[in-house]
Amino acid sequence: MTAPGGPPLLSLDADGRATLTLHRPRHLNRLHREDLLALQQHLRRIAADPAVRVLVLTGSGRAFCAGFHLGELDESADAASDDPRLFEHTVDALEALPLPTIARLNGSVFGGATDLALACDFRVGVQGMELRMPAARLGLHYYASGLQRYVTRLGLAAAKRLFLLAPTMPADELLRIGYLDALVPAAQLDAEVDALATALAANAPLAVRGMKQSLNEIARGAFDTMRLREREARCAASADLREGLAAFSARRDPVFSGH
Repeated sequence: MTAPGGPPLLSLDADGRATLTLHRPRHLNRLHREDLLALQQHLRRIAADPAVRVLVLTGSGRAFCAGFHLGELDESADAASDDPRLFEHTVDALEALPLPTIARLNGSVFGGATDLALACDFRVGVQGMELRMPAARLGLHYYASGLQRYVTRLGLAAAKRLFLLAPTMPADELLRIGYLDALVPAAQLDAEVDALATALAANAPLAVRGMKQSLNEIARGAFDTMRLREREARCAASADLREGLAAFSARRDPVFSGH
């Protein structure tokens, strides 16, 4: 029998990789309020740790995530101390994480979890997985930042198709519309994610973090030239740039400090 599991698990590797694993396999890793609070706590810890270069978000069992537990959908309104937009704020916190992120989609993804994965910088999926955004079938108007993510990352036509028609979309179509960056057999999932994480962690952290933030701001229409110039100047004066240039000249791999 599949174990019931509990809140997401965080592991930190010596190579600078953090892994967050959704951990309710019996219920396809659906997200309860306590899971969202745990995710926010883990994200704060990761953001504060300069040794972490990349985050991998994945699920346990046969699915990535079934989205928010619908039985708890109205509970936030009943408790004044609760965040009524807890799910939205959790996904936004994932997108705002300064370091690069990878969604390791070990199986199908449904509901709000489709946006959780979309908030990551890269998504690697397995053959046979499916996606469904059932908001229209539930009578639910999706939250603003999630709609914005869909439109800016997938385009208006794909966003309308997924939200207004609520189809069950197969993996090859997810790759075609750009929801997936890579689609592999299940046996190759770890190798694909490892290669991507290794490549991201090998690059200069200061430049990667700065450009990720700038690119997201440009996509949202929140682009500010002064903020970009400040990040540009910070990199220009950094030890990372000096190391990158020295490594290029010496034809060796750079070893970046993140400063």
